[in-house]
Amino acid sequence: MTENRRETDILQRLWPCFEEAYARYNRREFVSPDPLETIYPFPRTEDREVAALLVSSIAYGRVAMILRSAGRLLELLGPSPAEYLRTVSPFALSRETEPFRHRFTSGAEIAALMSGIGRILREYGSIEELLAVSFGRTRDVLEGISDFVENVRSKSSLGSRFLLPSPSDGSACKRFFLFLKWMVRRDDVDPGGWTVLKPRDLLIPMDVHMFRICSTLGLTRRKQPDLKTAVEVTALFREILPEDPTKFDFVLTRFGIRKELSETSFLEQCRGAVN
Repeated sequence: MTENRRETDILQRLWPCFEEAYARYNRREFVSPDPLETIYPFPRTEDREVAALLVSSIAYGRVAMILRSAGRLLELLGPSPAEYLRTVSPFALSRETEPFRHRFTSGAEIAALMSGIGRILREYGSIEELLAVSFGRTRDVLEGISDFVENVRSKSSLGSRFLLPSPSDGSACKRFFLFLKWMVRRDDVDPGGWTVLKPRDLLIPMDVHMFRICSTLGLTRRKQPDLKTAVEVTALFREILPEDPTKFDFVLTRFGIRKELSETSFLEQCRGAVN
């Protein structure tokens, strides 16, 4: 059996276990603690996309710290982040965000990104429309994302590339893939709202939890959660579920996040299905 065939066979045998986990845990009551919970208060897509891009950009480090930092940003943005950034001046943004710090992301960087988003909203009407322009140049997902990120960086005058990762940099793009999943998928957990991409276009945000599960269960032989691993594992899941390859991302990562869920027990159950 070839390596690819072997992994596909493993995934097929794991499928009932994953479906059971999805049916049981893909609910909002299992979201917290997660940055995703911070964008639920925004019912309008134009506000949700702004909140989601900003929150996902700082979704690194301990989740408690991420939630605190996200709360500070969203309190500043108010009930309509899109309207706030359309109208606020760069000077006012710099003043309001000066005390902000999230690990090595400074208030000045966040102010620059916010200013760039404001320019995008005034020029294109929405962040989604700018993404549509990028994908109008290519139907390759990674090339489209790279073009979009370069546009946002340019309009934001961001000196650092870390805040907005890009496939063209070789980044794993976990935070950006997470942002896209929040805005494109729509179920009991992911709120969706965008139509410029379909769930079939998404890539799995390969964080340490997803990587550990995929490695342990034999779904990848790669040694680190990088971009190649994300592309490889997404392609594997797409073989079984072509229209929604990231469907199980949320429930599989819950086992490394929620204290009452045992990742060890889940893995043992999954191994029983494979053996």
